[in-house]
Amino acid sequence: MLRITVQDGEKNQTIKLEGKIVGPWVEEFERTYQSVVPSLGAKELHLDLRGVGFVDAKGRGLLHEIYRKTNAHFLADSPLTRYFVEDAMRESEKNGQKGV
Repeated sequence: MLRITVQDGEKNQTIKLEGKIVGPWVEEFERTYQSVVPSLGAKELHLDLRGVGFVDAKGRGLLHEIYRKTNAHFLADSPLTRYFVEDAMRESEKNGQKGV
């Protein structure tokens, strides 16, 4: 199960994720992301992964895609969540597509 909360701040919008980004929850996360993008404007996108316990390959691909397209700022507080962040960023840098 995955809990998704969108927090709209003055300078950023945060998608807070809690649980596992796996299976059908990846599609739900993507729908949420797609609904937030039009309202971003000049705001930064923050992805709060501090409550995430697991991300499958499809979920890691979505994190990579979001980072590549928006240069999102990740919030991570454990070795596991930092790994997910580094994995998403590493894929973008490897492909030379950061922030496209």
